[in-house]
Amino acid sequence: MSYLIISFSHKNTDIEMREKLAFGTEEDKNRFLKAILEDGTTKEAVLLSTCNRVEIITRSSNIKNSSEKILEKLAGYSSLDFDTLYDRADIYDNDGAVHHLFTVASALDSLVIGETQIVGQLKDAFRFSQAKGHCSVNITRVMQFAFKCAASVRNATSLGTGSVSVASTAVAKAKDIIGNTSGVKALVIGAGEMSELTIKHLLSSGFDVVLVSRDTKKAQNLADTFDLPVVVEPYSELTKLLGEIPVMITATSAPYPIITKDNTPSASFNRHWFDIAVPRDIDEINMSGLSIYSVDDLQDIVNENMTLRAEQAKTAYGIVSRMSLEFFEWLKSLEIEPIIKNLYLKGDEVIEKKVQHAIKKGFIKAEDEENIRKLCETVITEYLHSPSRQLKDISKNMECDIVVGTVQKMFGLNGESSSNLKCEHLVKN
Repeated sequence: MSYLIISFSHKNTDIEMREKLAFGTEEDKNRFLKAILEDGTTKEAVLLSTCNRVEIITRSSNIKNSSEKILEKLAGYSSLDFDTLYDRADIYDNDGAVHHLFTVASALDSLVIGETQIVGQLKDAFRFSQAKGHCSVNITRVMQFAFKCAASVRNATSLGTGSVSVASTAVAKAKDIIGNTSGVKALVIGAGEMSELTIKHLLSSGFDVVLVSRDTKKAQNLADTFDLPVVVEPYSELTKLLGEIPVMITATSAPYPIITKDNTPSASFNRHWFDIAVPRDIDEINMSGLSIYSVDDLQDIVNENMTLRAEQAKTAYGIVSRMSLEFFEWLKSLEIEPIIKNLYLKGDEVIEKKVQHAIKKGFIKAEDEENIRKLCETVITEYLHSPSRQLKDISKNMECDIVVGTVQKMFGLNGESSSNLKCEHLVKN
């Protein structure tokens, strides 16, 4: 049984493909997870779908078969060609899968290195899968370590500070274009988590924020959470506002563009629109004085961000590598404990058999049974103390793969083995 992750991100796909791969509703996610678990080859699964990536995190008894089945189901869902998906997908198994997961959780694989949203999104995806019964103990183990790794990276570096999200990067770009933001209005479309983050950064950058959402009540509730004023306008005023406000950032969950040529008015001033939604909220529009930036167009700021954070990222990757190694050592230690327990149980069985035989043959008196049994247990405990300690030490070394399998066979210990799992992402001193 192996960990398997199939990954599509800004690194191997463009925004058009990510739009087709995105899972917009919980019903879609649940249906897809059920589908990939149907044949039993894939045992557990978590689906992470964000504006920049789709990660299918699984536990599989056959990497090749699971990969093909998952990509077939994904092709059916997205209407993309199987061969195209296969060529673009990054497929990780065992140590590669764990290392990749820890890298994603720590925001080292994000478009904006160190962005703070990804670990929360991963936790939400994990909780959803748990609630629907799509994952159990093995995925839970690796997820808990991934969150622990993310926390370690966050505590040891400054990657989680500054402009570290797509929303904050869009605002930084807008501020760079506008210059003096005093008295400049910025329109935000949508009242979700990304919009909340966008408003936070706009206000701190000095913009006057106007908020529009189809759900006016939700928009007003969001506006009321900020200390500085946020003006809420009805969604019916969207076209009018698009023609009056120079900066607009949209981040809705609509499955289709909400801003098209038909509802885009002309204006006598330059406008800068940022579409940080996937699928995109803004259709292809060519109009004088209108600049539209999608998620991928923020790459220049991202590159600058990566350069500034390179040294911190190096430290973070070191933490990821160490945590990956620790995870596999921990998995191996989980196998050692049943083996040690089995050794003592075998000893108890022998003691019971021999004591009863000795009483039957008259070698010992029945009234001495308890004392003799205690003496035998003391002998067994002392005899097994050194082997038990050696087994625990071996669990930290690479030869554990061979020893665990051998001892399991010797003592007939059944159950799934992780002895085929080993981490090659070792930290070199």
